[in-house]
Amino acid sequence: MTTDPRNMGCQEFRNQLSDLVGSGADVENHPHIKDCDICRELYEQLRTIAEAAKQLFPDQEPEDHLWERIETAIKKEDGITGAK
Repeated sequence: MTTDPRNMGCQEFRNQLSDLVGSGADVENHPHIKDCDICRELYEQLRTIAEAAKQLFPDQEPEDHLWERIETAIKKEDGITGAK
């Protein structure tokens, strides 16, 4: 594995792309993507797909009383097991 991102080849960049994105790295300013049109296009396509996927699965807020129900269940379990 090349430690210098400026000397990274396409295959190495692609192998690390999901880790880079997952880590919150600034992929758009990565030295390899700045110099490689093919990998930049791949990244843009993946970003477009990810944005579309977010539309398919919008964030859902838990119902208002969820934490109260969890707390009640824990207290009930503690009462059964005798733990405090």
